[in-house]
Amino acid sequence: MAHGGSRRVIFAALAGNLAIAATKFAAALFTGSSAMLSEAIHSSVDTGNQGLLLVGLRRAARPPSPRHPFGHGMELYFWAFVVALMIFALGGAVSIYEGWRKFMTPEPVENAWVNFLVLGASMVFEGFSFRVAWQEFRRSHVGEPFLHALRASKDPGVFAVLLEDASALAGLVIATVGLGLAEWLQMPALDGAASIGIGLLLVLTAAFLANETRSLLTGEAASPRLVAEVRRTLTADPRVKTVDELLSMHLGPAEVLLAVTIDLEDGLPGGEIERAARELSHRIEDRHPEVTRIFLRPKRLPG
Repeated sequence: MAHGGSRRVIFAALAGNLAIAATKFAAALFTGSSAMLSEAIHSSVDTGNQGLLLVGLRRAARPPSPRHPFGHGMELYFWAFVVALMIFALGGAVSIYEGWRKFMTPEPVENAWVNFLVLGASMVFEGFSFRVAWQEFRRSHVGEPFLHALRASKDPGVFAVLLEDASALAGLVIATVGLGLAEWLQMPALDGAASIGIGLLLVLTAAFLANETRSLLTGEAASPRLVAEVRRTLTADPRVKTVDELLSMHLGPAEVLLAVTIDLEDGLPGGEIERAARELSHRIEDRHPEVTRIFLRPKRLPG
């Protein structure tokens, strides 16, 4: 996926979360709601996270250098992992602490209508951000089941924002239900329980995101579809007897390294072997622009 799509998704989320965070903090201070404070912290963390993802995109776009000959594309995975840690520490842990404090020493929420007004407006803004991320995500995963597509995605600039927005919408629902029950039943402790629920939701989101980015950081292979298509391209050439080994690794969301060992037909002269390797490499690059590095090695003859 092109970085242009990632930037559009991140900027949409950044604009929405910045406005929402300021509004939620004002409402939390005005009403004393623990759930609203947790939501304000959540939106603030999300805003910072989008900033970190933009830093990752900028650093990942740097050209190769002698120290990093394959480029800097994997930097985006590092910053996405930092985002996961931020969600866990500053979002989940703080929300659980704040909720537990409010649950143990409950205090009535004042002017609850302000919270409901802010929560409603936040749902609209978060829904817009989620829609942008969802459209960009589905554009690259047409027809795939959602969970499978989410795990297969290689672009944290999109799937991290999608997860954040989905957890934000779920958190808003939890906050609304908790505040509503606290007001209706006159049980302020339920406001704290909602904050704990939001914190647990953020911890689960952070764990999932950390696991996905960990896999990418440690050298995740290209999609089975891409590997299969490259194998078909190679075996379709009459000069190729078999593809003995086809290894792949993502160097970035749209940067794939391939290392291929092929067994060519017997009797090919040296010049023909060289031409075959060159033509096959160009053919793969033309059909799959995301393949940016190819190391193609003819199988060594016995003896």
